[in-house]
Amino acid sequence: MFLAAEKGDINTIIGGIAPDWGPFGSLGNEARVMIEVVMAVAILLCLAIAIWGAAKQRIGATALRDTFSAEQGKGLIIAGLTGVFIIGSLGTLFTIVYGMAV
Repeated sequence: MFLAAEKGDINTIIGGIAPDWGPFGSLGNEARVMIEVVMAVAILLCLAIAIWGAAKQRIGATALRDTFSAEQGKGLIIAGLTGVFIIGSLGTLFTIVYGMAV
C-alpha cells in the first residue's frame, strides 16, 4: 500500500506555483523580454527617486536647516518605494486577477 504519489518530481510542484504569465502567456519570447526590461527600468527609476529623496531629506534636515526640503524628501522616498512595490507586484496581481476571471 502506497500513500504517496506514484510519479512526479519537484518540477511538478514548482510548475504549479510559478506564474504562467496569465493573459500574457500567448506573447512571444521577445515581447516578454520587452515587458521585463520596461519593468526593470521603471523599478530603477523609482529607486533613483527614493535615493534622490533621501539625499534631499538629509541635506535639508542637517546642512541647510530647511524643513520644507526635508519634508519633500520624505515624500519622494515614500513615492519611490511605493512605486517599486507596485511595479514589483504587477506580475503577481495580473496572474491572480486573470486566474479569478478564468
